[in-house]
Amino acid sequence: MSTEPGGPAVDEAVRALLLLMPRIVGRAKRLPIPPALQGLDLAPRHLALLAHLEYDGPAGVNELAARLEVAPTTVSLMVSEMSRLGVLERTADPADRRRRIVAIAPDFAVPIGEWLSGSASAWERVMRGLAPVERATVLNALRAYEAALEQSLDRESS
Repeated sequence: MSTEPGGPAVDEAVRALLLLMPRIVGRAKRLPIPPALQGLDLAPRHLALLAHLEYDGPAGVNELAARLEVAPTTVSLMVSEMSRLGVLERTADPADRRRRIVAIAPDFAVPIGEWLSGSASAWERVMRGLAPVERATVLNALRAYEAALEQSLDRESS
């Protein structure tokens, strides 16, 4: 395997990532879904919303939309969907009674925490082994990859 000084050549890195990413996704999908969440037909977009609520706490729809980088109407639809299932609840903001705050319903707090903890603990083990600059590189690379995929999708749909 030929490498450039300090690491693999670009084509070697791309090949390694193309082989690695499906395995990572496959293993993440095999994390057991707690019984309380089975049958709810939760998609990755729901998982992202639940992760923000779990780790950052209750928030308004606009704040969640900004965190998720999607339109508020998208978040509103997801919140409505999960509220009907009893997973989320909306309450009035004590500071502004017209504003609604979204939170994980108490009956689902523990199962959601359990579900997210498998992935979170794996990332925590990885990140603890890296220097801060290496953690920043991982995050920057994943964000740039997401943006490049989005650009490819935009070009294909044009």
